[in-house]
Formats: sequence, C-alpha cells, structure tokens
Amino acid sequence: MRWNYHVNALNSNPKTSKKQVAITFDDGPSSEFTPQVLSILKKYNSKASFFCIGNRIEKHPKLVQQIVAEGHVVGNHSYSHSNTFDFFSKNKIVDEIISTNKLIYNLIKVNCKLFRPPFGITNPAIKNAIKQTNLQVVGWNVRSLDTKIKEPKKILNRITKNLKAGDVILLHDSSKRTVVVLEQLLLFLQEHHYETVTVDELFEIEAYA
Repeated sequence: MRWNYHVNALNSNPKTSKKQVAITFDDGPSSEFTPQVLSILKKYNSKASFFCIGNRIEKHPKLVQQIVAEGHVVGNHSYSHSNTFDFFSKNKIVDEIISTNKLIYNLIKVNCKLFRPPFGITNPAIKNAIKQTNLQVVGWNVRSLDTKIKEPKKILNRITKNLKAGDVILLHDSSKRTVVVLEQLLLFLQEHHYETVTVDELFEIEAYA
C-alpha cells in the first residue's frame, strides 16, 4: 500500500509544518483492550484514529460511540477482516465496506469516508471497490509490529528510532503489550514535544460526510 501502486493511500504527511503525528489502531474494538487504550489516551490528552472491523462493531457498539465521544476518529477496516480478503471479488469487498459503514452510521449518524484495507493489501478488486464506494484509503509509514514482537521495549524502539513530523503509526488495540507500549510512546512524544492528532487533521481531509 505504501507504494500507491493500486490505490492512492495517505501514508504520511512529510510536508506538514507542525510537529504532529497520527497514532492509528487496527482490528478493534476489543472489549478487553480498547477501554484501556482510551483511558491512556485521555490521561495524556491525546487523539487517535481507530480502524474498526464490522463484526467487532456489532459486538461492541458502545465502544465505538465512546471512541467518537472522546474526540477520536473511526474508520472502516472491512466487515470480516478475512485472511482471504485479497481474494474477494470487487462486489464482495463493496458489500463488506457498505455493511461496515452502515454499522458506523447507525451508531454515530455519519457516513465514514476513511478506509484501511485488511493487512494493508491492495489489488485491482480492492481498487475498484474503493472507487465505487468513494472512500479515502489511509495507510501508515511506521509499522510497529506490535502483533509480532513480544517485548514492548523493542516495539517502542522500532516506532521511535526514526520518528518525524507527519508520520502515521500503526498499532492494534488487541493486546496487553500494545497498551504498555502506548503509554511509553505517549511519554516519549510528550518529552519530544510532538502533538498527536487524528488522521483527518494530519492530512486536512474529512473523516465523515
């Protein structure tokens, strides 16, 4: 996705004149970990963007409402997040996008305009589905590997070693170690005078219609 080969994804904003970064969370909401993430974000007065899976929105609708109520942004991350998503037909991908957007609309009464494909994968079918649904793809340029690396310190070092203004950080609100990393990351950002903003603010676009 970072190559923008099939779709025009917003992966970072190196032209920003402000010392801002965007923290993004994929694969939620999680009943166990999303509340902890929200609590830490509130503690440090930080904003983030949550790319949510439709079938998890159905299970935890109040968490989606809490995310938005606390000033964060919700994006579409497909309905199923299937391991075979890249083999889906265009029509099936469209159905997944529309189903998830309907769930979001029913909860917060806005039409979501932001989409992140599962696993960051793009192909012609995904490209055509995005074109048909008229969504903006948001990627990342700082991949934490928080779902693979076990030690929080190594995850933190991976995020911070080359961090710069305009970066988009990928995390997942689905594990305890990510919760640990998040607080350490926000302390680092505070110490180095970074502001955390939602992706729509970083890229100066609209999150909702």
